[in-house]
Amino acid sequence: MSAFGFCNLSIVPCRKDTSDKSEMVTQLLFGEYFEVLEEYKNWILIRSGIDSYKGWIDRKQQLPISKDTYQSLKKSQAAVAADIVGVLTDVSSDISFPITMGCLLPFVKGKELVIEKKKYQYQGNTVTPSGKIKRDELVQDAFAFLNAPYLWGGRTPLGIDCSGLTQMVYRLNGMSIPRDASQQVELGEALSFPEEAEPGDLAFFDNAEGRITHVGIVLKNSQIIHASGRVHVDKFDHLGIYNEEKQGYTHNLRVLKKMF
Repeated sequence: MSAFGFCNLSIVPCRKDTSDKSEMVTQLLFGEYFEVLEEYKNWILIRSGIDSYKGWIDRKQQLPISKDTYQSLKKSQAAVAADIVGVLTDVSSDISFPITMGCLLPFVKGKELVIEKKKYQYQGNTVTPSGKIKRDELVQDAFAFLNAPYLWGGRTPLGIDCSGLTQMVYRLNGMSIPRDASQQVELGEALSFPEEAEPGDLAFFDNAEGRITHVGIVLKNSQIIHASGRVHVDKFDHLGIYNEEKQGYTHNLRVLKKMF
């Protein structure tokens, strides 16, 4: 019988294998939910109900939920935490803890949400995306992540990778996209020239083998914001990303995509 869970902590690492030493492939954020595929000792293999990404998590770092709750979560339009850091309180235990921008607040009414029998109160700003994306607002949300350190598998302003940045910025604006750059590139309409791209479009970059390994968000004035070392802005043209500090190109442009 299938089992289901809910991320009831700020951030939960999802690992490649069943070890705390294993590579972190992504993170679960508060409010995300998943299906349990396998169990091994203290570990469970989960598949995210948000983007179908798989990874192993410590079974103690989740709240088991019913299939009905899982289905309700999938159908609901969750509010999204809009502050870089907000405070959530577990009402029953009176324990408060931080959650970051991009965390989900499903079933929220006012500042309160209930998952199964657990009640939480949120102190902070939220957005409930309307489904109409405005390019200037998307770019503004991207700039909220400026200087966040690069973290492989990261999805928060405290540490994020390139595709985590694009996924979270698009989430804040009501659009769900896959986790990895190699998956995100399958979406949208290909553009022929950088001059055709508008702020908010995505640019994808490949390695020497032709594999998509990097993604960034196009800005005005031939610039791009992306996570490489940290989230920052670089120059950008038909060849790729030009870093002034290094006086050279750091990423080779493969394709530009109009995503909305």
